[in-house]
Amino acid sequence: MSEITNQISSSIDALMKEYEIITNNLANVSTVGFKRRCNAFSKAMEEQDSANQTYTPGTVELESAFDFSQGNMTETGRELDFALMGKGFFVIETPDGPLYTRNGTFNIDQNGQIVDMQGRIVAGESGTITIPSSVSVSEVFAAADGTVSAHGATLGKFKLVDFADNQNKLAPVGCNCFMVTEEGIEPSAAENIIVKQRFLEASNVQIVEELVDMMMVTRMYEANMEFLNTNRQASSSLMSVAMG
Repeated sequence: MSEITNQISSSIDALMKEYEIITNNLANVSTVGFKRRCNAFSKAMEEQDSANQTYTPGTVELESAFDFSQGNMTETGRELDFALMGKGFFVIETPDGPLYTRNGTFNIDQNGQIVDMQGRIVAGESGTITIPSSVSVSEVFAAADGTVSAHGATLGKFKLVDFADNQNKLAPVGCNCFMVTEEGIEPSAAENIIVKQRFLEASNVQIVEELVDMMMVTRMYEANMEFLNTNRQASSSLMSVAMG
């Protein structure tokens, strides 16, 4: 293959991955606390359009990153649903290390500990937050700072952390959780964050924006395929002429 053909093939592969990202975003439009993944190509396309430039096949460079912007608050009325307003994450304890999530759909396990939907312990600032058997779920109260109490007695406080400018160095590990994959990156205590009990944070996926991106990807994919086919036809014609 010629160099231009290799470039176009690489761009086609990148566009296929971008299409998968968009479809995954759309599939999670109703997932609690989901953060969409976005790419730099849409901004580059907007800049080209504003400058009246024409897209050139074979020049696609996609840099993927998560959009951690705030999702809308949805009231559920459930005592063990918690939404975060502001930058930060809940901490989930696992044998492989802490995970970080915005999904505050929690339960109480057989030991009275607050756990996530997978049964993993939700970290408190001073250890596990345990609800006594004498306390019913309807009596659990969470203050705006994450302090959990019942009948006026403090039971613990959610450990809420933030990664500041290192947010995009977090890696997704499934179940709407992230983990640290690079050495030297440590979270700090989240500031200016509010816990809202009986609420959940909705996905920050914007359907219209995703559909627009999908149209751009489709247009760019078709342009690359057309250019690739034209290049192959030209090469085939040259070969025929050369062989008489």
